[in-house]
Amino acid sequence: MKKLLYSFLALSLAVACQCGNESAGKKEEAGQKADSPESISNEVTEEVAPAVDAEAAATEASALPEEPVFDIVTTQGTIRVRLYKDTPKHRDNFEKLALSGYYDSLLFHRVINDFMIQGGDPLTRDTSRVQEYGTGGPSYTIPAEIRARDGKPLHHHKKGALAAARRGDQANPVKASSGSQFYIVQSEKGCAHLDGEYTVFGETISGLNVIDRIAAQPTDPYNRPLQDVRIITIRPNEEMNKK
Repeated sequence: MKKLLYSFLALSLAVACQCGNESAGKKEEAGQKADSPESISNEVTEEVAPAVDAEAAATEASALPEEPVFDIVTTQGTIRVRLYKDTPKHRDNFEKLALSGYYDSLLFHRVINDFMIQGGDPLTRDTSRVQEYGTGGPSYTIPAEIRARDGKPLHHHKKGALAAARRGDQANPVKASSGSQFYIVQSEKGCAHLDGEYTVFGETISGLNVIDRIAAQPTDPYNRPLQDVRIITIRPNEEMNKK
């Protein structure tokens, strides 16, 4: 199964990435609410991701355990996350993007205290496109993997939960996830209403204080940190992945 998913992702990562054409004002009109980690509709217009060695990334990913541990190294510290095996499409996509360097140097472009922190938009490498932040990503989505038992979500938006951003229900009734944008829960209470609505595919195992530090950053009216909070890199934790 993993090999089939890797083949799909290797092909997908070779195509162009989405770039938004909406102004910040139009983003709000399109439904990017303060309490929803949504991506906005955008078009494939140009390549914005770094060159991807999908084959090499797939080889490295195939050696990882079913629930791999990754270090999200940021300018505010390191957030260590474990990915869930029961959300394999999201797990494998995150692995491939991280191992290919896709996330290197991207910003946490949307930060809301007592809610969540959001990143993974390749447009955030380009300071001339700040009005488009939140609209970028690869030219594919990930099918929802919202796990439930007896009608109740198995994975909750607890503090440190790692989940996929997506477009809103009106444009995206199947709740398909963004190809690259993700968010990390800072407040369980503030994100409780998202349970069963967004795919949670991992959890933080260390670095909750770093999430708090990022969430506390002063922001502009569009929830962008006034001082850049950047993802330096996302890499597998070799020691934890040997256990």
